[in-house]
Amino acid sequence: MTELNEKGIHFKSISENIDTSSASGKLIFQIFCVLAEHERNVLIERTNAGLKSARARGKNGGRPKGMTEKYKKIAPLVKSSYESKNVSIEEIMKAFSIGSKATFYKIIK
Repeated sequence: MTELNEKGIHFKSISENIDTSSASGKLIFQIFCVLAEHERNVLIERTNAGLKSARARGKNGGRPKGMTEKYKKIAPLVKSSYESKNVSIEEIMKAFSIGSKATFYKIIK
């Protein structure tokens, strides 16, 4: 808004009756900006407090790293099936209940 104001462009909201061409309109707009920034800062504080609390309880966010134990166990079978060239990738995925090709290629790696 500052950049627009420097160019002589003013903001006028019809529904909130805000007009930045007047002093009182600028004041109202700035108050709304301050309140919005405050709300954002409170949200960030609450989020960080929640993450800290979860970590204190031993919880970690995000996806688990690496392959699951299930896939580690079936990896040799999947790899041998793939290397035999007798069965298609889709059939191997279906037989071993592998959900995506990305996971399939991680397993055979």
